[in-house]
Amino acid sequence: MLLDWILSLLPILVILVLMLRFRWSGMQAGAVGWLAALLVAALRFGAGWEVLGYAQLKGLLLTLFVVYIIWGALLFFRVTDEAGAVAAIGAWLPRLTPDRGMQALLLGWVFSTFLQGVGGFGVPVAVIAPLLIGLGFPPQVAVVIPSVGHPWAVTFGSLGSSFYALMAATGRGGEELAPWCAVMLGLACLGCGAGTLWAAGGWRTLRSDVVPLFIVGLTMAGTQLLVVSLGLWSIGAMAAGLAGLVVGVAWARWRAGDRSPGERPAGMPLSWALAPYGLLIAIVLIALIPAVRALLGQVIVRADFPEMETSRGWVTEAGVGRTIDVFGHAGALLIYASLVTYGLYRWRGYYAPGATGRILKGVSKRWIHSSLGILAMVGMAVTMEHAGMTHLLADGIARVAGTAFPLVSPFIGALGAFMTGSNTNSNVVFGDLQQSVAALIGVSPLIILAAQTAGGAIGSAFAPAKIIVGCSTVEAEEGPVLKAVMRYGLAIVALLALATWAAIYLFG
Repeated sequence: MLLDWILSLLPILVILVLMLRFRWSGMQAGAVGWLAALLVAALRFGAGWEVLGYAQLKGLLLTLFVVYIIWGALLFFRVTDEAGAVAAIGAWLPRLTPDRGMQALLLGWVFSTFLQGVGGFGVPVAVIAPLLIGLGFPPQVAVVIPSVGHPWAVTFGSLGSSFYALMAATGRGGEELAPWCAVMLGLACLGCGAGTLWAAGGWRTLRSDVVPLFIVGLTMAGTQLLVVSLGLWSIGAMAAGLAGLVVGVAWARWRAGDRSPGERPAGMPLSWALAPYGLLIAIVLIALIPAVRALLGQVIVRADFPEMETSRGWVTEAGVGRTIDVFGHAGALLIYASLVTYGLYRWRGYYAPGATGRILKGVSKRWIHSSLGILAMVGMAVTMEHAGMTHLLADGIARVAGTAFPLVSPFIGALGAFMTGSNTNSNVVFGDLQQSVAALIGVSPLIILAAQTAGGAIGSAFAPAKIIVGCSTVEAEEGPVLKAVMRYGLAIVALLALATWAAIYLFG
């Protein structure tokens, strides 16, 4: 039994060693972990060719479901960024206040939340760190601030790709998952805001700006909870960021009094910079109209799978794999918004010569790497699930942790994101495992899954891949930045662990 448990853990250990010790990328380490899972499943757990083949087909459908959103999100961000929309918003915010703490909050916490909502994948740190350098923040601090400020928005950011992955990996509906996830992430929101202020100036800065921290933080957390509870999972973080910008700007202007904000910055007007995001929200809302949903939902990719059983008796029930609504998927809605935005900005003359080529090159450069990485991680996860390895791991963890497992759950999510660089991958790899443990120890799987994705969201902040991206834009040293962000991140995950334990105690 112990040997089986160790062999079940082997693919995950392989990924950890390759990424942490040898600094392999998630794509490379994931491929080796995938191969290890296939070998262990076949040679030790009796998974035959039929079981392994169907598992890989299921994994392919799940991968396409997730990366469709990533492709659309990358295109949308490149279309807006190439026109100067992101830079225009970033240049406008610091003019509101000379206070360093409020500058850090508006840029490193609120604006980074908004950027995570519409782009993600390291974009908030890469965009905001140079802006903070321009305001006089040291390079290391300029990377740490957005790295700590943005991760609470990861689950419902990037148009909800991590949340959709959690749904797909666990078979749970978004309606039941979303409220608990939003509550847990709302607590993380306040932790990220506090970390942002501390990174900007220590205890003194945190104390002087604690009021806007709570006002803006509760606004963003409450907005996200409301939006995702209404079923609008793909715009939860983006709506929270917009609400935070409105309240944060109002607070900064009120505290500044009658002082003029200065001359209007050159470049794109703020109204045109924000237009694509309003357009995207409108498209998402229109797509929810029953008649429109029916029209868009006429082309569906799906596959029915038979019951499968390994030679050791592990049974996977028959069922439908992850369905893909080709024209109504969140990724498709992003593409529609990208095309309309491109047309508007082209008409307004905001694109320099060669912009189209740069947009396509930027998208292709990033989607290939992220897609292959997710394919490898998903392939490993579904192989382990269909061979019974995931259940065996869950059973072992449940036996060891017992009733203390809720305190461990967010750290498992953080570990998954740290080792893969992505909360999406963490949810795929560990989502079903966490759900299985919750069932075995008799606690609410919804609370545990919320802890999983909240911990994974925070853990993604100090993933080595994201640290490298952030440091490269301002030439900061990666080691000190990683150490600092990890310190803040682990403190927030510890807070989530206590909240998970309290929620289980109160609600089961």
